[in-house]
Parts: sequence; C-alpha cells; structure tokens
Amino acid sequence: MSEVKPLSLVLKLLFFGLIVKPLVFVGLGLNIFHRERLPPRGPAILAANHNSHLDTMVLMSLYPLTQVRRVRPVAAADYFLANRVLAWFALNVIGIIPLKRERSAAGRSLFDECHRALDAGDILIVFPEGSRGAPEQIGELKRGVHHLLKGRDKVVLTPIALYGLGRALPKNEALLVPFNCDVVIGEPLAPMQDSEAFMQRMKQVLEELLRSCITRRGE
Repeated sequence: MSEVKPLSLVLKLLFFGLIVKPLVFVGLGLNIFHRERLPPRGPAILAANHNSHLDTMVLMSLYPLTQVRRVRPVAAADYFLANRVLAWFALNVIGIIPLKRERSAAGRSLFDECHRALDAGDILIVFPEGSRGAPEQIGELKRGVHHLLKGRDKVVLTPIALYGLGRALPKNEALLVPFNCDVVIGEPLAPMQDSEAFMQRMKQVLEELLRSCITRRGE
C-alpha cells in the first residue's frame, strides 16, 4: 500500500467523512448497481467515463473510509498541479497520481507512479477519455490504460458507467445542481494483446452499462 503521511490521512478521512460522502449520498440521488463487483482490494483499476469533477468523488466514496486511502485517482498534472494550493490539496488530501499529458511524456516512464501504486496494492481510478467530455456522452478513448495493463495479469480492471453527474456539476461550472445519478459497475474486463480491439471493447462495455441506467431510461 502506498505510504500516506499521518496528517494527510487525517485530512483525507475528515474531508471524505464530513463533506464528500454526505454530499454524494445525501445531496445527490445516487443509484448504485452491482456494487458487489467493485474490487475489494488492489492491485486494481476502475475505468469510467468522465463528465464531471464529481466522477472522482463518487467513485472514491463507493469505498468505506477505512479503504479510501487505497483509492488513487490518476489525474492531469497540468490541471491539478497548476498552483500550489490546488497541488497540495490534490496530492495530500485526494491522493492523486499526477500524469503528464504533454506529447514529450511517453513510454512506460509516463506510468511509473501508477505502477508503483499498483505494486503497493492500491486501486487506481482512470478515465480513458483523458478529460471531461460533453455531459452524459462517451468520447474517444485513449490507449493509456491498455499500456498500463501490459504485463500485469493479476490486475483487475473494472469498467464503470456514470450517468447524471455531468448535469449535476458540468465542466467549467462551480454550482452543484442536485440530480438523480446512476453508477453502474460492470464485470471485470479481460485484457487483450491488441490495443485497438481492447479500447473498442471497453467503449462498447461502457455504452452497454450506460444503456442500463434507470435515470437515462426515464428521460
């Protein structure tokens, strides 16, 4: 398990226990399907569609406070490390793994910290789209998660569809609007050698999970 400093751990538990979990489970009408499919321990990867900053908070809140320290979102370094205050909060309270999105950052070294977290038994949150897209739509998936899985047969990858969070807190908005939202957890996705086939399969699975969202069917 990745080492967490005592002060950071206390702040993280307070933040999720007093703010995030009440916001997610009381402020939002959250429907969770197939929660039993969540990997109970790492090394594991949760791969979800991405429409809102709430996505990360919701996925981390699916785990009890005793385990939240083990859940590490992979996030864009250029955004979350843009200033000292945001960087300190993202690294020490949320516990992100910063990922450089520049073209110059390539190869296995791009995922070094991700691999260290998996080696430590952590659960990674990844958004294969790379950034937040249009509300409730799945954009083009990038192949980083396929490269991350190479040579890691014991890592469980669980696809998760999120619906409604892109309306509850849209991109570039700061005001939360309560909406009934869905979280649909899929079966573990088997790895493939061919990256294109793997990403096509992942997108197909995410779209199938989205179609099963009850709030989407009711619209």
